[in-house]
Amino acid sequence: MFSIALKMLFHDRAKYLGLILGVAFSTLLINQQLGIFIGLITRAGAVIVDVPEADIWVMDPGVKNLDTIFPLRDTEIGRVRGVPGVAWAVPLYKSNVTIRTGNGELEASLLIGVDDSTLIGLPPEVVMGNIDDLRRPDAVAVSADGFRKVWRNQPFSLGNIAELNDRRAVVVAILKDSPKFTSSITFFTRYSQALQYTNNGRNQMSFIIGRSAPELSPEDVARRIVERTGLQAMSSRDFRWKAIMYVVQNTGIPISIGTVVALGILVGIAVVGLMFNLFVLENLKQFAVLKAIGTSNIQLLGMVFLQACVVGFVGFSLGLFGATMFFETAGKSPTFQGFFLPWYVAVGSGAVAACIIVLAALFAMRRVLFADPAIVFRG
Repeated sequence: MFSIALKMLFHDRAKYLGLILGVAFSTLLINQQLGIFIGLITRAGAVIVDVPEADIWVMDPGVKNLDTIFPLRDTEIGRVRGVPGVAWAVPLYKSNVTIRTGNGELEASLLIGVDDSTLIGLPPEVVMGNIDDLRRPDAVAVSADGFRKVWRNQPFSLGNIAELNDRRAVVVAILKDSPKFTSSITFFTRYSQALQYTNNGRNQMSFIIGRSAPELSPEDVARRIVERTGLQAMSSRDFRWKAIMYVVQNTGIPISIGTVVALGILVGIAVVGLMFNLFVLENLKQFAVLKAIGTSNIQLLGMVFLQACVVGFVGFSLGLFGATMFFETAGKSPTFQGFFLPWYVAVGSGAVAACIIVLAALFAMRRVLFADPAIVFRG
């Protein structure tokens, strides 16, 4: 019976191809859009990810994300260091600056100022150069993606000159950082040097980053800092989730991508359901013949379910392959780095594809169950 079911399915190549493409298109759209969505929102916490040494972030109580910052007084760092359970704490500066490259072009960029003595706050991966050279006057490090954008068509090199807010900056290192939500150009320098590039006022310390004592959790130490200083303190994990949720709740990204995903599911249900129903309808005489020679309804339903499973497996495999190739190909572009297809999205899309196939099969099975064997002898 199963071999007959497969022959019936493969015989009508046009409908078989249409069914596969319907499942494949739905799978491709769901995986591609959800992968982009996850890549976008994870960029909201990229600055936090780039500082793996710190597990506590301290900021003004009104700060909601990494982009809206109210500077702290320099004296606050001493108060934070005095809280029991804080192993160390250093300042971190973050600001947007305008840069002028050697060819005169203006670009918006992100400036990160790290602790002068320890250089804590830099991404751990160094592509070229030595981070100790940041202690030189006017020295900066630039992200790899930022170098490609500022000095286009040039190989990685050190000693390049740029102007940050009309001040001279010399590139002494190239670092690999996480893709940012707002800008792909990131410069890193010492905290004191960053203040010279910006000079925004009396209070300029954006964050205080620190690490909890080994015997205490970051969450417990963060609560102690809040109680002792009145500042807002969070673990790195909690602050990253707060930054991500701010983007989810205050932008149109979830609605836009969610609408596309929903349309992909609806298209898959409509196309696959309609075409599978037509496929069963056109083969109704064959099912009636099998019924007339004694095939039970259970066997007929098993045939229909087998056909649906084959369509779903092939269509899902093609759609998942297409989504994987999209991220593999697009990920080679510097502006698209950091986007990927998580495994749980692939599993979830597989469940959606299975639901589409099951609904299509159930919709078509009613015709098989009530097929009249006498239909074979009708004109």
